[in-house]
Amino acid sequence: MNIARVARWAGVATVGGLGVGLWWLRRRDGDEVSGPVSAADRLQRTSRVASAGARAGAGYVTMRAKALGADAERRSELEAEFQLRTAEQVAATLGGMKGAMMKLGQMASYLDQGLPEPVRAALADLQSDAPPMAPELVVEVVTSELGAHPEAVFSEWDPIPLAAASIGQVHRARTHDGVDVAVKVQYPGVDRAIAADLENTDLLFQMMSFLFPGLEPAPIVAELHERIVEELDYRIEATHQRTFADHYRNHPFIHVPEVIDSLSTSRILTTELAEGARFSEVLEWSDEERQLAAECLYRFAFGSIYGLRAFNGDPHPGNYLFRPGGRVTFLDFGLCKRFSNAEVRVFERMITAIVLQGDLAAYRRILAEIGILPASFDISDERLAAYFNHFYEFVLADEVLEITPEWSSRSVRAFFDLSGPHAEIMKAANLPPSMVIIQRINLGLFALFGDLGARNNWRRIAEELWPFVDGAPSTPMGAAIAEWEAAAGR
Repeated sequence: MNIARVARWAGVATVGGLGVGLWWLRRRDGDEVSGPVSAADRLQRTSRVASAGARAGAGYVTMRAKALGADAERRSELEAEFQLRTAEQVAATLGGMKGAMMKLGQMASYLDQGLPEPVRAALADLQSDAPPMAPELVVEVVTSELGAHPEAVFSEWDPIPLAAASIGQVHRARTHDGVDVAVKVQYPGVDRAIAADLENTDLLFQMMSFLFPGLEPAPIVAELHERIVEELDYRIEATHQRTFADHYRNHPFIHVPEVIDSLSTSRILTTELAEGARFSEVLEWSDEERQLAAECLYRFAFGSIYGLRAFNGDPHPGNYLFRPGGRVTFLDFGLCKRFSNAEVRVFERMITAIVLQGDLAAYRRILAEIGILPASFDISDERLAAYFNHFYEFVLADEVLEITPEWSSRSVRAFFDLSGPHAEIMKAANLPPSMVIIQRINLGLFALFGDLGARNNWRRIAEELWPFVDGAPSTPMGAAIAEWEAAAGR
């Protein structure tokens, strides 16, 4: 961590006020807020917990700043001073930093380039620079889950974590068979912290109602609850990861590490170790390499929906490792959404109507059928197109389109800005639960594309991925993938 990143932590206190800030903005605009007293009490609790977590995080970053100019021995002493040595410490500190509300705040860090840079950077850093568990606490978790000290379970074990994941930290190790692995160890007590946040449904209901006045929040909260609770059971994540690894095995560009089942439990996930450059490094690569990386991310996200009926719902920059030539390793399959054939068929019908046929009447009927807009909602085709075409803009025309940070920010505002020209539609709209997680493609993936300056004929690539079009390969990457598919009998 460099000094600039440390300085950006000045905005970290904003995390604790995330829910309060949304509430205040709506009150400032003259909207009345009503709700049970318990909602206010819970809001106060959440603010206190998040503030405590933010203070702990800020203290950890201050320690890291001091360590920059220290020798190796002093750095070890400073880091040891801040390690979390009991499950109670982990629950208290990481509960504020890593709970369900924090996951929403962390997502905001890469969604909108319009956020103040200190706030975006602080939120992003909070994901990866949490205080680590002390080695002895990690030993307790591994011993409890795998039956022995990690130095006995593995032929080699690095007590210093490689990274902090959303609900656990990752250690490098080697199996007795000589396989280098990444071992994700869940923070003890984080399940209770997230459960407490998810019980705070009144606050979640209010936040969503502020942003989407036409929304029925209960089904959406239920969907978020189900997806986030799944993340706490690493056996579910292992199942997701195996599904993706099986599908993409030997793919020329997409790599998913294999799960080591014998060394995985509900709180330990062991996978093959992957190497590669982080997203921040890729931003310094040549334009050609950045374009290849973006194309691979695009093909993985949308190709998985139609090829696997599944979507890895966390397009966070920390979940990718990049290698030259457009090769990307995909990590962290805790938040996945599987779609039924009927749900995917709805996506296909919507694309056919608005993209391939330009039939707004048919698109309007589909919106009413699935409950996005009431059938009685009176709005002209021109205004309907002005709003919804934005979400398909990158594939509407058969031409090269660059996805800029400004375009990505417009996408976020199209979802959340009630002061804009589409406020009437937004107040009437209701997002079906099955589409909650998939919207993170539009918000998360394209935010990363804005940073990359991603440029391509997305329409032609999409037609390769849409099975109802089955277009010919449009890029060298597409041609190589077509050869792999043919060889695999797909």
